[in-house]
Amino acid sequence: MEKEQYNIATLPNGIRLLHRQKKGEIAHLVLVVGTGSRDERDFENGMAHFIEHTIFKGTQNRKPYHILSCLDNVGGDLNAFTTKEETCLQASFLNVYYKRALDLLSDIAFQATFPENELEKEKDVVLDEINSYLDMPSEEIYDVFEEILFKNHPLGRNILGTNALVKGFRREDILNFMNENYSTDSMVLATIGDISFKDFEKMAMAFFGNRPDHRMPSRRQPFRSYIPVKVEMERNNHLSHCMIGGLAPEFVHPKKRTMVLLNNILGGPAMNSRLSLNIREKYGFAYTIESQYNAYSDVGLFNVYMGVDPESLNKAIKLVYKELNKLCNQKMGTMQLHHAKQQLIGQLALGRESGMSELLAITRSMLMNEPVETVPDIIHTIDIITAEDLMAEANEVFAPERLSTLIFRASKS
Repeated sequence: MEKEQYNIATLPNGIRLLHRQKKGEIAHLVLVVGTGSRDERDFENGMAHFIEHTIFKGTQNRKPYHILSCLDNVGGDLNAFTTKEETCLQASFLNVYYKRALDLLSDIAFQATFPENELEKEKDVVLDEINSYLDMPSEEIYDVFEEILFKNHPLGRNILGTNALVKGFRREDILNFMNENYSTDSMVLATIGDISFKDFEKMAMAFFGNRPDHRMPSRRQPFRSYIPVKVEMERNNHLSHCMIGGLAPEFVHPKKRTMVLLNNILGGPAMNSRLSLNIREKYGFAYTIESQYNAYSDVGLFNVYMGVDPESLNKAIKLVYKELNKLCNQKMGTMQLHHAKQQLIGQLALGRESGMSELLAITRSMLMNEPVETVPDIIHTIDIITAEDLMAEANEVFAPERLSTLIFRASKS
């Protein structure tokens, strides 16, 4: 693997730069803003995501067609996404088009005009997205689970918002939200491509360095009031859907990597995870069963999801708790632990082969004011995890009295 070397700088207006030179024809560029759905007030729910959609609808210099064609015409790709804590504009393109891509992202981020006629059209697109997601219980249950766990807190809100709120969004609402939340010192402009840091910094200064210095303190409130609950909802589905989970280490927690390894062992993407082997393969109870660990800036979330035949649901839930109990009370053997570490290291290394995946991971670390880790750094943090560390973390996160359950129980009708 090519040796990683990250270069970091800050523009006069507070925008941070992150760069890694990598040989090849393709370059990746992102502008990430540390603003997401958790930064919305109640009446703004869905605003960050709506801005992600409408920011491409025209600038002071470009009409929508010219924005979409700028990179498409040279075989590039332009996209965006919103999370609970970030909004990201991303581009992939041939190296020779760095100037074009930087000019485009700067124009979109700072010169978007949000024309009223385009806003009304895009509302219909977002409403279709909301309704589409409501038709998929396997997707919806994740958001409902977070709404229950993070009750009465912005982290519990759906990123897409609601039909009623989205319908009422106006241009002035968008501009007010951006003015209050899009702080230049919470922006990271990052790239991986075959360009020197000197050249990247020079172009970044030309297209982003002259933007107004706009900094303000974050309004973000930490989450502190978790109460475990068990909730059932009847749904007209063929399968029953179940979530089991609770709080876990936040992004900056020293045990974060231990939790990543623990989750990977339990129900990560590999087919030989414990949940997959002992519930799906051995008993055939669940077509889909997996666990996830999401680390936010001030709190983490662990969950197990499964879609199960209604007749097998209770048996499957007991088996999930059995696997959690094993991790709490049975120390892993030396070879077991070694194989688990090698599996995670291999997965992380493969993930880094995608330049965009690597870029998004390191940019998030920078947004959280964490050191930007190279693969050797990450391997070291995994290598030093002990079997005792895993057991201690399992007992902290998997204790039954700390877990919540949400069931979409299939209707018997």
